[in-house]
Amino acid sequence: MPSKVRDWKSEYNNYHSKPAAKKQRAENNKARRIAKKKYGGTAIAGKDVAHKNNKTSDNRLSNLKIESKSKNRSFARTKTAKRK
Repeated sequence: MPSKVRDWKSEYNNYHSKPAAKKQRAENNKARRIAKKKYGGTAIAGKDVAHKNNKTSDNRLSNLKIESKSKNRSFARTKTAKRK
């Protein structure tokens, strides 16, 4: 069965270009810059900078941690697929 080709332009127009998505991306990029300045580029290469309290607007150094991508992008869920 052939896989569906992803329509990047449509995806950008429908989601990534929205002001809320841009703000979220800017907060994540800011957290990564802060962690890179503190720990160095090699320490965070290939890893995610995670927020301990899950609030991406809280970029205090004490709230940031470096995790593997697989650990940061998976989390326990409730029966209705919400984050526990």
